Amino acid sequence: LAQAAELPCLVQRAAGGESGRLSLAFVSSADYSVLPPFLRLYRAAYPQVQLVLQEATSDVQVDELLRERIDAGLVIPPLPDKALPLLDYLKVLDEPLILAAPAGLDALRGDGPVWLKDLPRLPLIIFPRPIAPALHDAILGVFAAAGITPQIGQQAIQMQTIVSLVSAGMGLALVPQSVSNLMRPGVEYRALHDPTPLVETGLAWRRDNASPVLQGFLDLLRKNT
Repeated sequence: LAQAAELPCLVQRAAGGESGRLSLAFVSSADYSVLPPFLRLYRAAYPQVQLVLQEATSDVQVDELLRERIDAGLVIPPLPDKALPLLDYLKVLDEPLILAAPAGLDALRGDGPVWLKDLPRLPLIIFPRPIAPALHDAILGVFAAAGITPQIGQQAIQMQTIVSLVSAGMGLALVPQSVSNLMRPGVEYRALHDPTPLVETGLAWRRDNASPVLQGFLDLLRKNT
């Protein structure tokens, strides 16, 4: 009887998005920027919601959204054409690209920004283009504008792997500014004098997902971005 008496309250909390389950995916760069502070806010506002987190690249997240396997995903746009009729999108962050280079290079003496042309011709460590074509092309475009054709060395999917390869002296990389929160021995992060595009991160979700839990998540995100 006591459990039955609690049912109206449980139903009310579920209808208001205060309880239930939220499946959220995120690109690795979001783990060093918007994800931790927003999760703290969300957990404080909705302590009864079960959060299921999954790190995944943007292309994988889009497929998971289209198959209705996750509720929302923090992705690097643009979304593919096939997804545009089905997904909504909200920008949550813009940040510049910065240099991640092996520590101790002569060009890194001092504390200020550096020019790509002043760096030794180390291999470029980058992710495979299909994962995020726009960001991949933007990185190569920075080198092209500097009159440099980089030799692509290692390729890695996750930002933490890219930074680890830089720390091992395998080459240099251009990464979103928030990745500098990932500290690794043997890596120096620097701003660039070279013009760099802003890297955008945003939230994507299915337009037809009427979950109250998702709506609560979106409302809180909109209030805090």
